[in-house]
Amino acid sequence: MQLYHHPYSLDSQRVRLALEEKGIDYTSFHVNPVTGKNMDASFFRRNTNAKLPVFQNGSHVIFDTIEIIQYLEKIAKVSSGNENIPFSSSEVIEWMHKIQKWNPKYFTLCHIPEKHRRYVSKFLRQVLIARMAETPDLAADYHKKLKEAYETEEKLKNPDVLKQDKEHLVRLLDEVETQLNETAYLAGKEFSMADVMLIPVLARLVILNLEDEYIGGRPNMAKYWIMVQQRPSYKKVIGKHFCGWRKHKTLVKTWCIVHIRTMLRKF
Repeated sequence: MQLYHHPYSLDSQRVRLALEEKGIDYTSFHVNPVTGKNMDASFFRRNTNAKLPVFQNGSHVIFDTIEIIQYLEKIAKVSSGNENIPFSSSEVIEWMHKIQKWNPKYFTLCHIPEKHRRYVSKFLRQVLIARMAETPDLAADYHKKLKEAYETEEKLKNPDVLKQDKEHLVRLLDEVETQLNETAYLAGKEFSMADVMLIPVLARLVILNLEDEYIGGRPNMAKYWIMVQQRPSYKKVIGKHFCGWRKHKTLVKTWCIVHIRTMLRKF
């Protein structure tokens, strides 16, 4: 089994948390979207949406995050030989889809300094244009991604788009806060795949220095956040990259790679 992912990718974090929680071995392939590696022809042929993660087991390839997690549940059950291990309940699945409906893309981008965001955006457009020339048979698909990149920049200028994203997030977090007043975890007394879907959302808020605004003001969520950070899966998937000084190391490393590649393209 192979997983094509990156530590920054929220959906990648979800799948990796599920893999760790289920104790499933896999081969890890890092594909950094910030440096345009998801646009390399070898990966782009596998997934012309260029989105992460991509899970592959033999000839079986899955792109949807929730579908991957549910597939992993089946693998874990078969591997254990225990038919009594239940799959996610309807309540868990409902929470998973509810959380997945919030797209962090524009919310995240609008909290990144405009200077840095434009720098990376320009770099990625240059990558797409280069790939169109290098791989003519994929040019149409690359052109779609290039169009999306320009559309993203336009949407970021629209305050209504950002307002809607924020309002959606607030509604979701308020609902989570209410639920956590009744149960220790999102869908009951036990940790579930619903928590796997939620944890990266909270981690993203912390990375963007928005913890006080969105987590700290919700006491049940604040208590929950402290608790889930103690799980080995969190420490391995998210904590090792973004806790304390590691957060700055990870971000600076990526920024340096983008800057070097941009300079090389000028020669």
